[in-house]
Amino acid sequence: MAVRQKAMATLPKLIRAMRNESPKHHNLVLPSLRRAFSLYDQINLIDNVPEDQLRFQEFDETSFTVNGVKYDGSLLCVGNLLMSWSPRSFSEITTDSLSIFQTVRPIPELLIIGCGRYNHPVNPQVRQFVKSIGMKLETLDSRNAASTYNILNEEGRIVAAALLPYGVTS
Repeated sequence: MAVRQKAMATLPKLIRAMRNESPKHHNLVLPSLRRAFSLYDQINLIDNVPEDQLRFQEFDETSFTVNGVKYDGSLLCVGNLLMSWSPRSFSEITTDSLSIFQTVRPIPELLIIGCGRYNHPVNPQVRQFVKSIGMKLETLDSRNAASTYNILNEEGRIVAAALLPYGVTS
């Protein structure tokens, strides 16, 4: 019963966090699919998630917190590998900045680009480059990109994310 009461107390906060378009706090916690299912049904539908799996937990204007560690600047995630990424603005996302995907195996089914605070259309050359490698491309603001990566990664899908910090506006 205590678990159910805790879940019911947390549910309104989770719903408010997911409805808010722009963050009101300096650091925001990203929603987790596993937590959402547990709150509603007290059933963990994805109970075989390894503890070493990457999870974006928070973000602010210049950094991301992944598995309890704060990383400044842009990040590139492939499966459960995390690395610093050179672009500091959306205009710096080029075929060269994504060239690592020519050597990554297995090829991720989806590349999620986090554009910063706002979503931007990606350059047609970049879109064609990603398609030629065999991936699909999705562009989102960085908050939603990190959440989407978490959910797909928790499902066991092979996905990649290229994320600019949330404070980037162009």
